[in-house]
Amino acid sequence: MKLSKVQAKVLQALITGSTLKSHRYLDGEKVYKLHPLAGQPKPIERKTVDFLKRYQLIDSNKKFPAATYILTERGKAVAISLTQPDSVPLSARIDTD
Repeated sequence: MKLSKVQAKVLQALITGSTLKSHRYLDGEKVYKLHPLAGQPKPIERKTVDFLKRYQLIDSNKKFPAATYILTERGKAVAISLTQPDSVPLSARIDTD
């Protein structure tokens, strides 16, 4: 599995506290947005989210109208490997000992 820069940035954002949501509308439209801890949400392309789901790096709570995506254990491990150790919250760190 080879991550694109965008896919890696989404994983890094999630491990450091951002939230990824899919906003569904009654007309069938679905929009993905990355909500940082501070600042405005940023749109994320569907293909990015599909890739992360396909490789079981993220999973959603399957809520309507806005599902929230979380990192899977595999996703946490990948995200931590991409991120500076001091920027990862203690609750997300994996003990390798």
